[in-house]
Amino acid sequence: MNAWPQGYGLHVLQEVDSTLNEAARIAPSASGPVWIMAHHQTAARGRRGRSWANPAGNLATTLLMMPTGNPEQAALRSFVAALALFDACVSVTGRAAGLSLKWPNDVLLNGGKLAGILLESTGQGRGISHLSIGIGVNLIDAPKPDALEPEALRPVSLLSETGTQVTPEDFLTELASAFARHEDQFATYGFEPIRRAWLARAARLGQVITARVGTSKTIGTFETVDAGGNLVLNTAKGRVSIPAADVYF
Repeated sequence: MNAWPQGYGLHVLQEVDSTLNEAARIAPSASGPVWIMAHHQTAARGRRGRSWANPAGNLATTLLMMPTGNPEQAALRSFVAALALFDACVSVTGRAAGLSLKWPNDVLLNGGKLAGILLESTGQGRGISHLSIGIGVNLIDAPKPDALEPEALRPVSLLSETGTQVTPEDFLTELASAFARHEDQFATYGFEPIRRAWLARAARLGQVITARVGTSKTIGTFETVDAGGNLVLNTAKGRVSIPAADVYF
């Protein structure tokens, strides 16, 4: 097991509405980055306001940060978090087989959704005062498929797919340690090494995928992720760069 990283606080709650909400509440008094973990959430949420199921024994956590730079740079930490999740899964299971990263913010295991990432930020103008990175990981149990959108990937758990049983506290220690390593790399060398590492673990790279924003769909070959973190598809109308979308296989 890795040790808890220096410079990062830890705030553990038995129950809360949402770790993202708790991050917003403590942000004004926070003096440094802090991980917030809750054993039970009463109002968990995912991307675009969707509900997020959080069965007992799974990990629900948010990292509160005070980043420097503009909103676009802050948003690139979704890739930092994804790499940290990948490494934490390898650390607790001893295997990388079956793990992959789905743009923009999911971790897959054997083709199913294991974990999700949600970023929220506060600030004025072009400045960011606080960044909250919400993370949910299906450690023990996965939500029922009938609670999901028709086109959504099937949810899976770490236990069901690998036989590995780990507590939220132990997994969070691995996650926090991995995040600290990748964050140091990001701060020192910028996004490029993070981008390359993410692409090396990307799901469906070189294959045809669908990116949807509202009712608009773009279908094309997943070519790369560019220097701004945008999804780049090679479509029938040419090369298209997409800053935000839901991706379907």
